[in-house]
Amino acid sequence: MPAVSVPLRRLVGVSERPLNDDNGDTGTGEDDRFAEIVDAETDLPRTEGTPTPDLAVIEAGSRTLRAQSAPPRSDVPARPADPEVDRALREVETELAGRWGETKLDPSLRRVEALMDILGQPQRAYPAIHITGTNGKTSTARMIEALLSAFDLRTGRYTSPHVQSVTERISLDGAPIAAERFIETYRDIQPYVEMVDDREEHRLSFFEVLTAMAYAAFADAPVDVAVVEVGMGGTWDATNVLDGNVAVVTPISLDHTDRLGTTPGEIAEEKAGIVKPDATVVLAQQPVDAAQVLLKRAVEKDATVAREGMEFGVVSREVAVGGQLLTLRGLGGEYPGVFLPLYGAHQAHNAAVALAAVEAFFGIGSQHARTLDLDTVRRAFATVTSPGRLEVVRRSPTVVLDAAHNPAGAAAAAEAVTEAFGFSRLIGVVGASGDKDVRGLLEAFEPIFAEVVVTKNSTARAMDADALAGIAVEVFGADRVQVEPRLDDALEAAITLAEEEGEFAGAGVLVTGSVITVGEARLLLGRD
Repeated sequence: MPAVSVPLRRLVGVSERPLNDDNGDTGTGEDDRFAEIVDAETDLPRTEGTPTPDLAVIEAGSRTLRAQSAPPRSDVPARPADPEVDRALREVETELAGRWGETKLDPSLRRVEALMDILGQPQRAYPAIHITGTNGKTSTARMIEALLSAFDLRTGRYTSPHVQSVTERISLDGAPIAAERFIETYRDIQPYVEMVDDREEHRLSFFEVLTAMAYAAFADAPVDVAVVEVGMGGTWDATNVLDGNVAVVTPISLDHTDRLGTTPGEIAEEKAGIVKPDATVVLAQQPVDAAQVLLKRAVEKDATVAREGMEFGVVSREVAVGGQLLTLRGLGGEYPGVFLPLYGAHQAHNAAVALAAVEAFFGIGSQHARTLDLDTVRRAFATVTSPGRLEVVRRSPTVVLDAAHNPAGAAAAAEAVTEAFGFSRLIGVVGASGDKDVRGLLEAFEPIFAEVVVTKNSTARAMDADALAGIAVEVFGADRVQVEPRLDDALEAAITLAEEEGEFAGAGVLVTGSVITVGEARLLLGRD
């Protein structure tokens, strides 16, 4: 990041004593569980007034794919086993889905501020780390959560969107909130939500209500610290009724340009809104115009700034089995030998940002000149997961899921796949949303995909498969593009193409283009 001529209070520090020197799956069923996989699709929030997605896409999924998939992981919740709890959760999901969806926005905090007033300002009950940016927010939030938990703090994490279940968005103590607690939280605040609905021109949106639920659940727990990811932008995002002690800005690139701006600098104007007076701002590496905007905001709010590449960063990284081995430079010193079980240089940079954010939360670099306990940091990073982010869900051939949905995310994923897997031949499965830069996304993947199978997920926002194919043909050429409108057929086709090289040839499949596409593929491949 280039130097900017503004007065900044730099975060610096040297290693002294450690802050903390304590050294101290559930499987799925068989065919009778398939109905639950279909039902899980109802978790996806729907834009008010739009039809329910075509669940036949999911219902027709291949049992062969499920039988050959890897064991499920527990960090994405399955449907509740208790039928009564499942019924109650579906009722809540249906009521939430009847509100404005996340793609229909009114840039105002008026409604959510009114709700917070009635609820007694639950978001003031705990300190918070607030995260914005374009890519890497959820992975960074999960790393921050893991670090805080390792230092014996009770955490609440709020992220979006979800991969499969809406309950993923609210986590307590590092795990998605229980369905029973999700239902209880909604019913507790529902009368107050209706009070605000009655006196406002527009009802509270899906995201506003869910944000209020998260803040109320965190206060009720209670948590020691909240880790909160913005939904979109920053200034008028519903989460911004929060005053984050630490504001984190992951890399800014072009996305949601119809709402946030057409240049990184314009987008940064919106995202800078989470920077509050006297906060500490942790900045990932940024485009020059975005960096200037963010630093100007920090000066205006008398905030302390820590910049990747200057006050902290990645010293070294090397590919390791199941992830990568890092040496990170934090605000108080170096942290060698950190294993991160995630792939790609972008995740290493996310780790550096997460570490700096936690150091800043503990006052390291400004109040204290010391490092966090190295063994605790190592243990924390070794536990990090990020579903749907270069996640391996099947072997022979290897199937990888990645939620990249814009050109910058696609470029990072393409680089990481090339580095970490070394496939002899890679087949892409792409299902994108119609409001994204689909051409840019496809162009980022073109150098690494031998062939691409274009498809469509089950939501109203999904780009038509034929329209997507038209763009793909221009990017890849007709002989490298296959169209399969149903996602289950697309997965089967891609796996068949990969298997043409033989069992031990090293071919693979990458499913990408949308969080929703990845979530639906995860269901079809038998991952809870």
